[in-house]
Amino acid sequence: RPHRTELYEAPPSGCWPIVYSPDYNITFMGLEKLHPFDAGKWGKVINFLKEEKLIADDLIVQAREATDEDLLVVHTRRYLNKLKWSFVVATITEIPPVAFLPNFVVQRKVLKPLRTQTGGTIMAGKLAVDRGWAINVGGGFHHCSSDKGGGFCAYADITLAIKFLFERVQGVSRATIIDLDAHQGNGHERDFMDDPRVYIMDAYNRYIYPGDGFAKRAIKRKVELEWGTEDTEYLQKVHTHVEGALNEFKPDIVVYNAGTDILDGDPLGGLAISPQGIVKRDEVVFRAARSRGVPVLMVTSGGYQKRTARIIADSILNLHSLGLLGRQQAACALGSPSLDQMVRDSAKDFSNLSLQ
Repeated sequence: RPHRTELYEAPPSGCWPIVYSPDYNITFMGLEKLHPFDAGKWGKVINFLKEEKLIADDLIVQAREATDEDLLVVHTRRYLNKLKWSFVVATITEIPPVAFLPNFVVQRKVLKPLRTQTGGTIMAGKLAVDRGWAINVGGGFHHCSSDKGGGFCAYADITLAIKFLFERVQGVSRATIIDLDAHQGNGHERDFMDDPRVYIMDAYNRYIYPGDGFAKRAIKRKVELEWGTEDTEYLQKVHTHVEGALNEFKPDIVVYNAGTDILDGDPLGGLAISPQGIVKRDEVVFRAARSRGVPVLMVTSGGYQKRTARIIADSILNLHSLGLLGRQQAACALGSPSLDQMVRDSAKDFSNLSLQ
């Protein structure tokens, strides 16, 4: 019998299915600056959305921290115990000085934000099924599997969200992961290696971390990109393969890992996609899922430049302006938009995308 969790308690009906907590942001003594990751990007996304009057504090769903019991739905006890060693966390987060901090500091300042983002992804899974879509402003820790972390990913939030849905939500028994971060999503790939209920599409720079050949066997639709891939080629490939993936396998939920490290100039991604290209990419995925009536859960994943927060906010504003995020605040109460609306949305198809 599934354990009781607070993560699936229904939020107030007036809320948008946008999940966030100020606890997402990692700040301690400037050490976070030793990693190229903008450790405050999640709060900046929310601030931009507030400035644009899209949301207000009382309209977003407050993320809750995933408990050990929640994490054990996927993680081994042995792995969670390893995180009690600061040097292990330093290796996973790629911030070497963390190794020298007392573990209680590491738990509070590094792991608690990541556990809260993980709780946010699990919550967003249920919200997406209830409301047609949900966005966790954090999460997307796609290098972490049940017993191994890495690449700034300490908890397997994507695996957790899907396993929670399979175990607790009636009518959800098939999931598609569309992973468009610049890096291969080897964590969820290892977790779902032999699971026929999960279809994985992954588009990534073939030359960078993690280069996990074993995990690649789990990818049903593999799009390996060259250094410096630009908008036109990228968007055509994403469109073709997202459509192909959703035609090939009919899921009950799409989990969309929307990393912004594909942005031109990202020190780790090695691709050359413009801000407009990223906005367009997210639109392609949402259109494909929503036109088929499949709920979509988006997580923000990697993105290592100061301007990524603005791009994520612009993308959410674009999805809203196109009617792909349901109707204004009533979206909370009314669930997903009508089929008519979805058909109209999908009719303004890829033919309208300005790829030039």
